[in-house]
Amino acid sequence: MSGMIVSKFGGSSVANAGQIEKVRRIVAEDEKRRYVVVSAPGKDASDSEKVTDHLFNIATDGDHFKAKGKSIDAKQSYDRVVGKFRTLITDLGIDGEDIIDDLESELTSNISDKKRIDFFASRGEHYNAKIIARYFKAKGMIAKLMLPEDIGFLVSDRFGNAKVLPATHANLGLSLSDDAINIIPGYYGITLKGDLAVLSRGGSDLTGGEVAYAVEASLYENWTDTDGVYQVDPRIIPEAQVIPVLTYKEIRLLSSRGFNVFHFDAMISCKNRNIPINIRNTNNPQAPGTMIVTTRESDETAVGIGRMDDIACVYIEKDMIGETIGFTKELLDIFRDYGINTHHYPSDKDDIAVIVDQKDLQGKAADLTNTIRKRLNPNFLDINYDLCLLSPVGIGMKNTPGVLARAATALYKENINIEIVDQGPSQLSFHFGIHQRYADTGLKALYTTLLKQ
Repeated sequence: MSGMIVSKFGGSSVANAGQIEKVRRIVAEDEKRRYVVVSAPGKDASDSEKVTDHLFNIATDGDHFKAKGKSIDAKQSYDRVVGKFRTLITDLGIDGEDIIDDLESELTSNISDKKRIDFFASRGEHYNAKIIARYFKAKGMIAKLMLPEDIGFLVSDRFGNAKVLPATHANLGLSLSDDAINIIPGYYGITLKGDLAVLSRGGSDLTGGEVAYAVEASLYENWTDTDGVYQVDPRIIPEAQVIPVLTYKEIRLLSSRGFNVFHFDAMISCKNRNIPINIRNTNNPQAPGTMIVTTRESDETAVGIGRMDDIACVYIEKDMIGETIGFTKELLDIFRDYGINTHHYPSDKDDIAVIVDQKDLQGKAADLTNTIRKRLNPNFLDINYDLCLLSPVGIGMKNTPGVLARAATALYKENINIEIVDQGPSQLSFHFGIHQRYADTGLKALYTTLLKQ
């Protein structure tokens, strides 16, 4: 099976019949595209909500959208999901009344407890794969529907965030073959007890990565609605270019700093087999996209700039922090106990700052600071809100003197004060924290200094 290509198509790529036809043409253009992983239909002009969100809403009897302040009840979501798939079948010109009958039956099934949400959430990918496989066959293509429950895509029973079990790779190696186009629904798997469980949101990327690993693919294509990974957000800087080649390390750093093109957990299996990942645009298949590889030669300094908005900095001063064994661990344990994810914690001898998403502090800030004062007895504690973290990334920065100084000077020229400075130990990235109101100006200044050719 080596030499074959795994192609994953995201929600925007399979949102309607026109998009699915684009997918079919892309697959037909290269006989090596034998493993096709599909998402649930994404948003389009007919509905501003994703099918998966409607499925969550059905499973929670309307609470999913209610928590988001949206007045869409479970019955409305049911009608939209069934209507969406019925429209797909009609527009694609295939016979699919049996598919609709099965869908309606499952969406009204009585499944209790935590298994209910995962089962319902998985139905978007499940039924879209059925429709796409049938459409491919109707167009004369040799295609096989390969459901996770049939091919042994085993996951843990951590419902809502299941993890792929090691036996999955051997199972897929035995179940999948390149004698036909394998149509595989992403996002979900089957537990050892036979229950359906979903991966984290964006999990179709994860499915594609595991399939690529199992079949020893020569390439993993991730088809989306963008031409690739841009140097910076093109909505802010329209002249930004697509990055042609990135290393796994670089895309991981960028993905964790606002570049949401690809679920970086999906890279791990591909990285372990040195399988390159190609991020492509379903709506512009002629564009080469961005290739993610293990190593590359660098002729630039920075390759991209990540950005995280609405950051808060929890600042603590206490004498002898640097000499107190276990202080940092105990501090971070407090954040963990409150369910607050931490991004950075630059420190000095007698102070430390913990960088978090400020939305995670909502309703928790007072209790968090009280707990820190009670357990760690700091001399001073303060929270600085409304910050933005700008993070230049690139393997070329490590051996280029003065990069950080040039970046700092660029912000100085815009009269922007740097509130936080932190450099990664690999020297492939550094991070400037500035006030949110200067975010766009700061990003443009760093882009002009470090990236603009």
